[in-house]
Amino acid sequence: MIAIRNLPVIPTVLVALAVATMIGLGIWQIQRKAEKEALVDRYASTSALPPVAWPEPPDTELLYRRATGFCLEPVDWRSIAGQNREGEAGWQHIASCRTGGGEGPGMQVVVGWSASMEPPEDWEGGEVSGIIALDPEYEIRLVSEDAAPGLQPVARPDPADMPNNHLLYAIQWFFFAGAAALIYVLALRKRMRS
Repeated sequence: MIAIRNLPVIPTVLVALAVATMIGLGIWQIQRKAEKEALVDRYASTSALPPVAWPEPPDTELLYRRATGFCLEPVDWRSIAGQNREGEAGWQHIASCRTGGGEGPGMQVVVGWSASMEPPEDWEGGEVSGIIALDPEYEIRLVSEDAAPGLQPVARPDPADMPNNHLLYAIQWFFFAGAAALIYVLALRKRMRS
């Protein structure tokens, strides 16, 4: 057994602080897990609400809600990796749409999926109905329920697809804390023997 009076003060305090910090991070991850589950539940309940008009400015509180917007004309295109409704990998085609007299795109619309990265040539805009989804670049985008000519419908946004790895992160932090404490105890025992 290691006598308390024989413990090196500074290393012991540093290891104790590190272990306490890792345990605190593990507890925080467990709290984040509960918050993420509540968020997913809230988003899942929005799909039953009535549709809304496309929000100006973008409002992430409306994620996963049905909405309708009007694309006067697509001013730019981008393609991102995505899936169609059958789960096939390919490209989602997103139009940056002009929605009014203002400058620049006012709405991002996922108009469909294809195996090719090339955007559709035949889609010139119009009324779009679909589901509001997160867009890393523009905050939100409207995922059209119907595909543009020549494209297939994309997989519907689902809040259940949101990653929730917080329990794994918590276990990882608790493991690190236990490993650090064990390594320190073994190092102390070795030091006391020599």
